[in-house]
Amino acid sequence: MRAATLKAHGGPEVVDYREDLPIPEPAFGEVRVKIKAAALNRLDLWVRAGWKGLALDFPHVICSDGAGLVDALGDGVNQFAVGDRVCIDPTIVQPGDPALHSGLENQSRIAILGEHHSGTAAEYVVLPERNLMRMPDEFDFGEAAAAGLVGVTAWHSLITRGGLQAGESVLIVGAGGGVNSISIQIAKLAGATVYVVGSNAEKCRQAEALGADMTINREDEAQWSRAIYKLSNRRGVDVVVDNVGAATLSQSMRACRIGGRILIVGGTSGYDFEMNVAQLFARQIALIGSTMGPHRDYMAVMDQVFAGRLQAVIGARLPLSEARQAQELLAQNAVFGKVVLEL
Repeated sequence: MRAATLKAHGGPEVVDYREDLPIPEPAFGEVRVKIKAAALNRLDLWVRAGWKGLALDFPHVICSDGAGLVDALGDGVNQFAVGDRVCIDPTIVQPGDPALHSGLENQSRIAILGEHHSGTAAEYVVLPERNLMRMPDEFDFGEAAAAGLVGVTAWHSLITRGGLQAGESVLIVGAGGGVNSISIQIAKLAGATVYVVGSNAEKCRQAEALGADMTINREDEAQWSRAIYKLSNRRGVDVVVDNVGAATLSQSMRACRIGGRILIVGGTSGYDFEMNVAQLFARQIALIGSTMGPHRDYMAVMDQVFAGRLQAVIGARLPLSEARQAQELLAQNAVFGKVVLEL
């Protein structure tokens, strides 16, 4: 079968398009999906580079997100039929894990498609039945795929972990990434006032088009936390969404109101951060870590996508054979939103 794979860790040159991988067979409780679209995330770049302790079997199929048609059923599968249109929850939980019954199965030893588990950028993918959700007829496979990881991550952090309420204010640090572009929409859907810090005027304009109430161009306002303080009548915001990490957390804390909360959903600029602990306890700020989300949150956010209330922002669509070029677009921040691979 066709697939986009890594042949080793390294730069873009290790991304390999192949046509000779074996077609997988579903085991008990598993479903084989004929993939129509897969989507990249920044996670794909980190997996390609590798880190200490990441042990992959090469060739390793890339991508966490996907959508397609049910192609074959393993024994014991009763929720789906061959031909069903489905999208894919990227969080893999081991069968029998007690967390499966908790409703918060992401708070266990999970694997993510495309990371520790073979990914979705292949003609056929085999998955546990629980990882699938039916799609409406005629809904675009690329849009369904693009919403997956970023949608469940943003929904879980803002709604489940962050407890965002109507009337609150939210600052989203960064505009162009997949998580941030859908976080803007989720915050607006929840009834919040949304501030966005963008890296340039064009990204600020695009954030406004998604519903941001106020944007701050980082090129003009390097100390954007001061701008937030002024715009919020010297109060600060209720919630900050920060997936940048080391480079921005100090300003995120200054932009947060007394008693506010900061949702940390990534660290694209690095993980080591020197904190003013007095600022943390004196201003009663809550730091909330969040990663991925349970299947119920995946279904909740996808319901909103299918209803047209949320949309995955797609910056580029390429054929599977151009997976290397797709990763280069992502690495160069050359697109606003997600990069989709179509089969």
